[in-house]
Amino acid sequence: MPLYDFKDTETGEIITKLMSISSREEFLESNPHIKAVILSAPQLISGTNLQAKQESGWNDNLKRIADNHPGTALADKVGGRTTKQAKVAEIQKKHQKRVKDSEATKPT
Repeated sequence: MPLYDFKDTETGEIITKLMSISSREEFLESNPHIKAVILSAPQLISGTNLQAKQESGWNDNLKRIADNHPGTALADKVGGRTTKQAKVAEIQKKHQKRVKDSEATKPT
């Protein structure tokens, strides 16, 4: 539930309450001397870092998925590959690109 700011027009006091939007509407209707005010911009989440907050069970699940799909970006990022496996994959990509480029430049 969000926090709402209100101003008492009789006393000038500003109060903050935690309530649902429907409760806010009821509160304003039952208290005509209270007005809703906006004191600051809403607080927004500026971003998330999923890697920093993952539990070990989730990391194990990601590694299992990466192992079953070795050619994907997930496998490159979290795959439990050894250094040798990573280098072999890098060399395979390099040679596949070389073959593809040579076929594209071959005269017909």
